[in-house]
Amino acid sequence: MRTVLMVAEKPSLAQSIAKILSRGNMSSRKGLNAACSVHEYTGSFIGQSAHFKMTSVCGHVMTLDFIGKYNSWDKVDPAELFSKAPTEKKEANPKLTMVKFLQVEGRGCDCIVLWLDCDKEGENICFEVLDAVLPVMNKPRSTERTIYRAKFSSITDTDICNAMNHLGEPNRNEALSVDARQELDLRIGCAFTRFQTKYFQGKYGNLDSSLISFGPCQTPTLGFCVERHDKIQSFKPETYWVLQAKVNPEKESSLTLDWDRVRVFDREIAQMFLNITKMAKEAKVESVSKKEKVKQRPLALNTVEMLRVASAALGMGPQYAMQIAERLYMQGYISYPRTETTHYPENFDLKGCLRQQANNPYWAETVKALLSEGINRPRKGHDAGDHPPITPMKAATEAELGGDGWRLYEYITRHFIATVSADCKYLQTTISFSIGPERFTCIGKLVTSPGFTEIMPWHSIPLEESLPHCEKGDLFPIGEIKLLEKQTSPPDYLTEAELITLMEKHGIGTDASIPVHINNICQRNYVTVESGRRLKPTNLGIVLVHGYYKIDAELVLPTIRSAVEKQLNLIALGKANYHQVLEHTLDIFKRKFHYFVDSIAGMDELMEVSFSPLAATGKPLSRCGKCHRFMKYIQAKPSRLHCSHCDDTYSLPQNGTIKLYKELRCPLDDFELVLWSSGSRGKSYPLCPYCYNHPPFRDMKKGMGCNECTHPTCQHSLSMLGIGQCVECENGVLVLDSTSGPKWKMACNKCNVIVHFFENAHKVRVSPETCDLCDAALVDVDFNKAKSPLPGDETQHSGCVFCDPVFQDLVELKHAAMRHPMHRGGQGRRQGRGRGKGRRPGGRPNPKKPKDKMAALAAYFV
Repeated sequence: MRTVLMVAEKPSLAQSIAKILSRGNMSSRKGLNAACSVHEYTGSFIGQSAHFKMTSVCGHVMTLDFIGKYNSWDKVDPAELFSKAPTEKKEANPKLTMVKFLQVEGRGCDCIVLWLDCDKEGENICFEVLDAVLPVMNKPRSTERTIYRAKFSSITDTDICNAMNHLGEPNRNEALSVDARQELDLRIGCAFTRFQTKYFQGKYGNLDSSLISFGPCQTPTLGFCVERHDKIQSFKPETYWVLQAKVNPEKESSLTLDWDRVRVFDREIAQMFLNITKMAKEAKVESVSKKEKVKQRPLALNTVEMLRVASAALGMGPQYAMQIAERLYMQGYISYPRTETTHYPENFDLKGCLRQQANNPYWAETVKALLSEGINRPRKGHDAGDHPPITPMKAATEAELGGDGWRLYEYITRHFIATVSADCKYLQTTISFSIGPERFTCIGKLVTSPGFTEIMPWHSIPLEESLPHCEKGDLFPIGEIKLLEKQTSPPDYLTEAELITLMEKHGIGTDASIPVHINNICQRNYVTVESGRRLKPTNLGIVLVHGYYKIDAELVLPTIRSAVEKQLNLIALGKANYHQVLEHTLDIFKRKFHYFVDSIAGMDELMEVSFSPLAATGKPLSRCGKCHRFMKYIQAKPSRLHCSHCDDTYSLPQNGTIKLYKELRCPLDDFELVLWSSGSRGKSYPLCPYCYNHPPFRDMKKGMGCNECTHPTCQHSLSMLGIGQCVECENGVLVLDSTSGPKWKMACNKCNVIVHFFENAHKVRVSPETCDLCDAALVDVDFNKAKSPLPGDETQHSGCVFCDPVFQDLVELKHAAMRHPMHRGGQGRRQGRGRGKGRRPGGRPNPKKPKDKMAALAAYFV
């Protein structure tokens, strides 16, 4: 019996596919990384009996990055990143140990079937999986095929079974096009970002952005927003005049006519036309025309149109809308949501999809009528050769999907029903009048067949007052003629929907990456999202774009990125050489980078006008250890300390508050310590600004506070306050927070684990003694007599936090309030509680296993 490994892109997708293929007759177990499950069943594979193992990855297995030393912003010239700096593939999420997990499951397998998403990114992940699995799989015979690719567009029984019966091969060219895009974005983006971030954050204190980033797609996206802003700012309103006439076809009714000249910009000429027309007493009907017109049903739905509507009509940002669409797809409610295609293939089961919606109370009548009378073939759209248009695949209710999930699903379903409905037909009547020598017109519309507007009422022809029955030569008394003075108005800021349209038009990004680029310019504080989801550029966004225009307009114009996207598409089609495209594009941007660096003064001139220098920003906080003058705390992102006398800037931990720490000084450099805190429910620790930026010991890295400092005698260091190894993460040490009393706590110096203990204790100190059972440092606790929870009214006790039964009910494990949602717990080692490299001299080198108490605490915490 052959063993077949099958890999999907997400755990929920793997479960759904396995359930369909095994018809529910499968066993499931957790994988070694706990994030992915393995579903096993027996069946038939290419005419032979086989044992199937279906599992998944969690998106990309690997990510591209520079090798170690080139990740240092301080030691590497950004110009080297274009060619000299070697890159390597690293695990995208090391905590998931995905490569090891795939190798464990792939060992001894004969074949692999790849069920990754059917787009370019999915093809790239296919080869990441193969790189991990092929070395441990059974070696094939000389001509035996072992690698298969499943192509599917929805999670339905029909589509999944059809994919399994028509397996293909992964597309190497499409995977290479993704590799090329990743390397270009990494090298170009990092080089420009590092240079301009260091240059401008070293000069200005109120930029309010932790990163002054550049991206080959991100920057042209910002450029569109600033271009609209510039049009608004430079707009000068002009006054114009409109002649408005009203006629009275009947005594108690009036009809407003539109002037055929539309408007004039000269007041005297407008007044002349008014005087001429006022001489006439009646309006004469010059012509009456009636014409049947058609409002076409929409093209089938693709990603870009879905994102446009989600933003403009549903008030959802593109990235959020994409997340909801992906969830609906994973749950089997819609087809694959990333597609550029607006044309259904001839063999697509339109009626089958429509029947699924026959019982939904919102559109059951319309669907049943279509099924009985016959559906209309959808309009012929664009076939990009990727996936069918976005289509509802099974019925759903609002209760099943919840608020935003239902709103997006409802739109997708209504859009689909509209594509197979009839066009909207209406009769347009146009009456042309003459008043003196001037011509006026009025138009009326009467719907004869609503067609698709029944299911998409927002597209319906507005109800208008019916026009009077008249013939050529009829005369109507004039009720009023007046001159209206108006002004031209500026355009409004771009909406997300308009920006998506511009990005698609100019080839900036793909259907998958457009939401990411828009989200990036919001996250970087380059634009803000105003009411109506309009994107208003910030001062920083405006200055950056104007600076790029001043130095090299091609950095911000869409033309060069559009050309690069075309080359990447040619790689995907096998029509361009991966290495040549990469080399040529990097050479162009390297030249541009050198010119940008040489010309940075041009952008700096604009920055000087809009932002304040570091020396003029912030408030005095702590003393510099070099000059002993006060350094200023700059709160705007990224928060930092600046000494104007020494002209030095010191970075600080972000996303928390900073205050002076008791005016205590670092014993190494005499800098005053500051205290970083993430709030009353979170972590806090002191740090020396100088040591934080210039690690004093070899075993320390930049960005470490006193809770990771290995100074042997400093009262704030890990060596003096470290208690024991973290109960969750691999390398962390639990460190006493000496500022937390009377609600005492210790916190891990690596992850966000917090241990609350000894509430209302008068003093908590870390003892030089260690526990005989687990090698953790003992803790001396001193309670006030009135509040002591210790037995026998004792006020003092020394013991191990983890092993001492007296402390058993006084310890509570939890996560800090700032814990990252992607953090996965429960997999840290459960060996001794010694303080690792941070333990005091004399600590036990071979920690022993803790008592069952530790396991119980860990289980409670997880």
